[in-house]
Amino acid sequence: MKKTLMNPRTFLALLHDIVAASIAWFVAHLLRFNFAIPETHIQDMLESITWVVLLQAAVFITFGLYRGIWRFASILDLKRIFLAVGAASVLVAAVLFMVKTSTVVPRSVLVLDPLLLVLMMGGSRFVYRAWKEHQLYGMTLKQGSPVIVLGAGEAAVALVKDLARSTQWRVIGLLDDDPSMTGREIFGVKVKGQIKHLPEISRRLGVENVIVAMPYVHHEKRRQAIELASQLHLEVMTVPAIDDLMSGRVSVSQIRKVDVEDLLGRDAVALDNSGLQNLIGDKAVLVSGAGGSIGAELCRQIVKFNPSVLVCLDISEFSLYQLEQELSAQSLSTQLVYLTCDVKNKIRIDNALAQYQPSVVFHAAAYKHVPMMENGNVWEALSNNVIGTHQLARACKDAGVAKFVLISTDKAVNPTNVMGASKRLAEMVCQGLQEDVGTRFVIVRFGNVLGSSGSVIPKFREQIAKGGPITITHPDITRYFMSIPEAAQLVMQAGLMGEGGEIFVLDMGEPVKIADLALDMIQLSGLQEDEIKIEYVGLRPGEKLYEELLADDEHTMPTPHEKLRIAQARTTDATWVSRLLKWIEGAHSANENHIKAELAVWVEEYRPQIPVVAEMRTTISSDQVTLH
Repeated sequence: MKKTLMNPRTFLALLHDIVAASIAWFVAHLLRFNFAIPETHIQDMLESITWVVLLQAAVFITFGLYRGIWRFASILDLKRIFLAVGAASVLVAAVLFMVKTSTVVPRSVLVLDPLLLVLMMGGSRFVYRAWKEHQLYGMTLKQGSPVIVLGAGEAAVALVKDLARSTQWRVIGLLDDDPSMTGREIFGVKVKGQIKHLPEISRRLGVENVIVAMPYVHHEKRRQAIELASQLHLEVMTVPAIDDLMSGRVSVSQIRKVDVEDLLGRDAVALDNSGLQNLIGDKAVLVSGAGGSIGAELCRQIVKFNPSVLVCLDISEFSLYQLEQELSAQSLSTQLVYLTCDVKNKIRIDNALAQYQPSVVFHAAAYKHVPMMENGNVWEALSNNVIGTHQLARACKDAGVAKFVLISTDKAVNPTNVMGASKRLAEMVCQGLQEDVGTRFVIVRFGNVLGSSGSVIPKFREQIAKGGPITITHPDITRYFMSIPEAAQLVMQAGLMGEGGEIFVLDMGEPVKIADLALDMIQLSGLQEDEIKIEYVGLRPGEKLYEELLADDEHTMPTPHEKLRIAQARTTDATWVSRLLKWIEGAHSANENHIKAELAVWVEEYRPQIPVVAEMRTTISSDQVTLH
């Protein structure tokens, strides 16, 4: 308790109660004598006030009134005040009875003083909390399974408050790495120590459940907390991700089991909200590929800035329907338009741009599945990803769209597959269309996103549910990962910052070894490594052992945003773009190996994995390609 009292806020709380006790003793005398205290009783009051207040303060400390935090004052704190004041009143009366002094204290004062003191001490705490939170809350303690909460910040406080009404869970302690929090109480729940003390405390309390409530701290600290609890074979749960909490889609009490995404989680993105409001607010915005993972999240993020119109465009009717069902459930002032459309359909695109006149277009529509595009769909990948991008970009330029943002991929860097090469060509098409005036073309390049369609994580989850085996292409294969909301937010930020022709590279953090990812998922499933077999099946067509964010001849320049850099890549011009499109259109009926060989001429850093293609590449000149 001595350590707690050394805290400045605790000392101020004690000082407040001492002042309140002094005022209550004086006001009790005023009320007893109808606000006209006789001279003889003024002297008695002054002689008694010192020892009475000191005695009351000692009782308050003994009853632990200063372990709580005023901002989270609850009914439990009020109950503790009642008990402490009541005990102090009995003790004061006993001292007056047992110690014969000349000081006279009217009996009515001994009744009025505790009533006034409870009102002043309890009222000030709840007024402070109401001022901080703008409303009062009550507490109803219920029984349930004991659980320890890791964290004592805002999310943990909200969680403890919500779970106090739960019949399923009973929070019996909190752990936090802030040493000053140890010994404090939140809604009657004590902070029992630091997170590193979890092994000892969980064993002593016999707890089998842990909730990680640290969505706002650095992701490495969250990972360490999760791994510590997992190693103790505790049932580990967590609160929703920070993006979901900030969006208001879920509440902190909607706890769930820890998943691998929590281990790979990243820090929140700092956005230039005022700049994005100027870019999007009260303007028309179009998103192509709006039904996909990135496109849908872009739509969710964009509506937060209240555009006048959001045009959601996708070739998939079902994907648009799912997005429509989600957004229609929200109370949005934005006009939402859902268009089924192929980005290669010039008439449809021109009509949409003319009708809705967007000022910003986010182009997320693309074929992205590497093995599927590698064999049997080569020309379709080039047609959709290159011609489709050019068709939409050219239409935006003709319509006077202010900014066109292309969603690219790290697979466009030193590509070994058709999909990556096609996205690199899409980048170069946008750069080739860039002029000194008119539409600003901005390219954003990043890696894999957690939970996207076709991601390795849903596949591993399904394989574990079936009892294995988990199939991995290579023991050393690595990938970059980021969350879908983070990717969408950084795409918007890059779109805001882009002046035209830049390739923005997102900070993807450290690459993740897929084999380690599989082991993490096995452990989080409550299984041991020897219970789920891992099989290595070899790299798939077009697949790289590791991804890169920059080509060999590229360098980056920093930007004002810590998670965005600009790649200094090879650029093109309109003449080059025209020749490229002519080649793609003429290659429709060509042999796929021949297309890949010619593709390697257009994308110099493209390294096809089929030897015969590499050999053919050396026999084909750029002149032959242009005449094809």
